[in-house]
Amino acid sequence: MVTIKRLLLPGFCLCVLMSLTTFSGSSIGLEPTVKYFRSGAQGFAVATEALQSAVQAIKKDDSASVIMARQQLKNCRLQYKKIEFFLEYFLKSSSLIYNSPAKTEIEEPYMEYQEPVGMQVMEALLYEDDVAEHKSELLEQVNVINSSAEDLLSLLYGFTADDKQILESLRIELIRIYTLGISGFDAPLLKSGIPESYEALNAVKVVLAPYLDKRARYADSVAYYLDKSLQFLQAGKDFDTFDRLRFLQLYALPLQRTFGYMIKDMQLVHNTTGGVLNYNAEDLFSKDAINIDAFPSNAATDTIETFPLSGVAATPGLYKFIAEDAFASYGTTVNAALIRLGKMLFHETALSGNNKISCATCHRPEKHFTDGLANSVAFDGHSHVKRNAPSLLYSGFQYGQFWEGRTKSLEEQALDVIHNPTEMNGDIAKVLTLPAYAVLFKQVFPDSSMKAEKVAVALAAFVRSLNPRNSPFDQYMGGDTMVMNAAQKRGFNLFMGKAQCGTCHFAPLFNGLVPPLYQLTELEVLGTPKNEDLAKPLADDDKGRFDVFPISYYEQAFKTPTVRNVSATGPYMHNGAFTTLENVVEFYNKGGGSGIGLATPTQTLSSVPLQLTKEEVADVTAFMRALEDSLP
Repeated sequence: MVTIKRLLLPGFCLCVLMSLTTFSGSSIGLEPTVKYFRSGAQGFAVATEALQSAVQAIKKDDSASVIMARQQLKNCRLQYKKIEFFLEYFLKSSSLIYNSPAKTEIEEPYMEYQEPVGMQVMEALLYEDDVAEHKSELLEQVNVINSSAEDLLSLLYGFTADDKQILESLRIELIRIYTLGISGFDAPLLKSGIPESYEALNAVKVVLAPYLDKRARYADSVAYYLDKSLQFLQAGKDFDTFDRLRFLQLYALPLQRTFGYMIKDMQLVHNTTGGVLNYNAEDLFSKDAINIDAFPSNAATDTIETFPLSGVAATPGLYKFIAEDAFASYGTTVNAALIRLGKMLFHETALSGNNKISCATCHRPEKHFTDGLANSVAFDGHSHVKRNAPSLLYSGFQYGQFWEGRTKSLEEQALDVIHNPTEMNGDIAKVLTLPAYAVLFKQVFPDSSMKAEKVAVALAAFVRSLNPRNSPFDQYMGGDTMVMNAAQKRGFNLFMGKAQCGTCHFAPLFNGLVPPLYQLTELEVLGTPKNEDLAKPLADDDKGRFDVFPISYYEQAFKTPTVRNVSATGPYMHNGAFTTLENVVEFYNKGGGSGIGLATPTQTLSSVPLQLTKEEVADVTAFMRALEDSLP
């Protein structure tokens, strides 16, 4: 298990990384790619030296020295982006030193801590009220960055890679640009996301040159959309006003599509994402871009999983159940009969202890699979459960279930709810004795006897099928440009830009599934109040994931849900505190719990106000209404 101390020792990292990043295979792109990386790495090292000098020059009550340090950090980030595709793909451990989120990460089940390190940490410190007070911390960070950057070239000793690997590193970088780059995820305070995206995309162009020179099929189209995308990024450098929707629709997504066609035609498709990314999909916003079959259906007990404070990560399942009779593998495609059985069970009141409650009681299809209550009614019929019932739509695209991510799969979640005395207080055996189900179970599971766990398998299969992706936004991205109005278009650009919504609710699912690999689900500490009055907020007593693992960084940590269908699934937040979308956005606008005066020491949401106007808040909510699906 890697600890932060090991990350801070460059010599140790080099030895380990060399053993992990030696590849074999021939490549027409290897030599030019390595040459480009050498040049970029040297440029990055020089930039870290300049940043180091700027930090050393910071003086108390000297705003000019702080501004200079921020400018040097921005330049350092631009240099890093030139080599990001290479570091993130071939030298992943090294990239963690430079550009990790400024949040403490916790590796479960061993509960080892990884303190934040790198440029994102420096950005946060450089925007504190008194930067000079943090000079020693800044120096510690920049010294680590600089010493590691100076050793980067030694990582190339004996390095080889083939065309498939190089091209996959570039296609993943495109997703990184489209989701994290233009949203400002890496540098929300510097607001340098657009020029950073330009540098990252220009690196793609340089590395692709030998492939395009081969005059491969689709090469002309790739070159055209590359140039157009770069021109658009260069012309729209201002972060807050950049037209992300137009960029994606006219240039970026066509580039992704034609690049995919070219790779496929050259027979150089390579997928190291465990099947999470579907390279047969047209583009990132296609319905099948992220493969639901790659998410845990029932986590194997021998996998080591990590749960950073910024996410719940698990080794992706391949729709494989535990190799016991009850969870026998039924392949990678959920068949229609299993889904039909799951839908029947979803509405089956016999699953509850009083024969009155079904899954559909709290997840009503006509209400987009929630119940419209701040807290759902409990089994006794008059009290309420602890938290709000989230919509089940798109819930299969997660690595943890429930608000605090306490179960790893939908199967485990179903069993938890059915057996919970405050929810359904049920006995699955009762359903298994009903004659109608005996026939159905035999049809779906012909190879084994009926067991309670199979009810969970069927329920989970039905829930995984709840992915309509037919909202006005989806139709717009599919080519119907008349379906969204001007406010909704402005709202998307704000959502992915100034409002910073897209830095937690990641495209294309707009939940906490982190791009570009989509292999972990985020939890965040927002400081959500108990009430809706932001002028007189009351502290909430729900400790979130802390109740699962009682460590301070988990206090009030909750999973980031999708905002798809959010206009139809209020009230909002884990406790149903907010009744309107406008109030939710205003809570974020003010800087979360810390911003409205609540003591939230481990808040992961920035407490810096977003400075959204009333009109901008309205536009953001207008866009979220464009994410509402039509249900049968």
